Amino acid sequence: RYTRSSAGSVLIQAGRTRVLCAASVDEGVPGWLAGQGKGWITAEYSMLPGSTSPRNRRDRGGKVDGRTTEIQRLIGRSLRAVADLEALGERLITVDCDVLEADGGTRTASITGAFIALVDAIHTIRKDLPDPQRYPLGDSVAAVSVGVVKGRPMLDLDYELDVAAAVDMNVVLTGGGRFVEIQGTGEEATFSQDDLDALLRLARGGIKKLTGIQRDALGKVWPF
Repeated sequence: RYTRSSAGSVLIQAGRTRVLCAASVDEGVPGWLAGQGKGWITAEYSMLPGSTSPRNRRDRGGKVDGRTTEIQRLIGRSLRAVADLEALGERLITVDCDVLEADGGTRTASITGAFIALVDAIHTIRKDLPDPQRYPLGDSVAAVSVGVVKGRPMLDLDYELDVAAAVDMNVVLTGGGRFVEIQGTGEEATFSQDDLDALLRLARGGIKKLTGIQRDALGKVWPF
């Protein structure tokens, strides 16, 4: 655990990108879910002012831009994809992903780190779950970026490579190799089935390595 005040946390670094992921647990769930015997997992994402140059403006007055909203929803969906929400009972887990330094791949690093923080938090509250023997996660989840740069498929793009990429893709996979989400775009270009297959092979290899890193970081807490 990176911070003692949260139920689970980790500082994840990928190249020069660094993200602090901290999971908090609250008893009770949003009103629309109350009384259904299920929990909820959600996420918040932000880029701190000093994470970029020039300075990133801080969100004020509860206003969140479209990019931030989209990334928050992606992180939340990715975590819930491997979760058994009934096993959580009626409690809310929120994972805050704060980007300390950004050099590309902040959303994928956030997903990968958020899963570690989530497992850490569940370990903290496990004895209080409705059935401590019923683990609330069925698999791990991690994410990585891939792209085509100067005709070559490449893994884990930093900012300079991302800007130069003709094709840019974010891939979210479970530890068992099942897809959660694929976000792929041709940046003023198109891509073939062969390009797509090559990028997905790269992503699978990268996420296999990330899963191993998650396992090492959690040690005895690793649930699978």
